[in-house]
Amino acid sequence: MRLLRHTTALLAGLLLAGNVMATEANYGYQEHVENPGIFAMVGDLIIARPIGAAITAVGAAAFVISLPFTALAGNTAEAGQELVVRPGKETFMRCLGCTKSGYGRKQQDESL
Repeated sequence: MRLLRHTTALLAGLLLAGNVMATEANYGYQEHVENPGIFAMVGDLIIARPIGAAITAVGAAAFVISLPFTALAGNTAEAGQELVVRPGKETFMRCLGCTKSGYGRKQQDESL
């Protein structure tokens, strides 16, 4: 059972990596629009989103634990940004299967 879970996670990761490499050429543009495929969407739903939610929760806990130290050092905003906000955006603020947060899915031409 454990081998099956590891194999499934590896395959989903490879599918997601293929989607990232296929869209990597578009990163230089001002507006990044994606049209993810079914494998990217399924991999995102099953693997990436739960992991992102867990990372966000762990980051929030780490932020609360480190709050006395970051407050004394004066970098509470930076710690909150990196530990909570950025993982939360990557998890909840992007379309299913997309690789960048804040960007939308490419609209299909309805005249076809």
